[in-house]
Amino acid sequence: MTPIRIGTCSWADESLSKLFYPKGTPAGERLAYYAERFDTVEVDSTFYRLPVEEMVARWAERTPDGFVMHVKAFALMTRHPTKLEQLPPDLRGDAPTDDKGRVERPSREFRGEVFDRFRRALEPLREAGKLGGILFQLPPYVVRKPASLDYLTWARGQLGGDEMLVEFRHVSWLEDEARAETLSFLEELRATHVVVDAPRIEGAKNVVPTVPALTSPTAYVRFHGRNADTWNKRGGSAAERFDYLYPREELREWVEPLRELAGEAEHAFALFNNNSSSPRPGAELQRVAQAAYNAYELRGLLDEAGVPASGGLEPVAR
Repeated sequence: MTPIRIGTCSWADESLSKLFYPKGTPAGERLAYYAERFDTVEVDSTFYRLPVEEMVARWAERTPDGFVMHVKAFALMTRHPTKLEQLPPDLRGDAPTDDKGRVERPSREFRGEVFDRFRRALEPLREAGKLGGILFQLPPYVVRKPASLDYLTWARGQLGGDEMLVEFRHVSWLEDEARAETLSFLEELRATHVVVDAPRIEGAKNVVPTVPALTSPTAYVRFHGRNADTWNKRGGSAAERFDYLYPREELREWVEPLRELAGEAEHAFALFNNNSSSPRPGAELQRVAQAAYNAYELRGLLDEAGVPASGGLEPVAR
């Protein structure tokens, strides 16, 4: 059985910085500390700015052999709203914008240049054998229709030999009548279906069902938490949406699905996207970083069940 690599979505969230790392750890030393306790991570900062090769080279230098970094695609690549100032200065003059200063309907040629810069910047990780997949997280307004399928096909070609991890955020992709066709489409693209754990909100269009299925040799599960109260809160932030410490019984629900996925996959990952802090269960005067503590709890449950796993080896309260 393929060991399940457990990690977090980012190593630099505020809760991790305050509660996971030893007090006084310089920002430049945090990734190395993280990599002593986890062997995979998701880089989410690249969603907001295109990465630069010098920075990526430092990531490669600060992590050991065998470490795997998955990198979230830049917003423009996944059709999210992108402000002009998020682009490199030399690209801004060619970008069409709306009256709010957001890039509007860029050409395929323009998007292609962004894809190319993104991929070239990741070369240090690629050379070091540490590049995992490119997380292609679609916004909730991208519904399943021919134009969306066409765009994903084009985008897959832009990523070349890099692995594409696709996360849907509109129910139309994975509702009962479309599910089989969507998974078959991803399989034809040689793209990985991202399995999600999220709130169960009846009637919500921006929450996809949990579908533990493989479309590539990689099993990839993202844990968003089940905070139904804040998921669609008007004016709420991402930190509020993903504010969640999993009870052990909810993580226990994942032991058998993860065992089955790992039994079929060549690579398996479980990443926690919870970026706030909570009182530590049983010791409420202490606080813990949710993502790291959730990872620690899942690792313990997998160990108890005899499911091979790595990452999340120790309690994370400070």
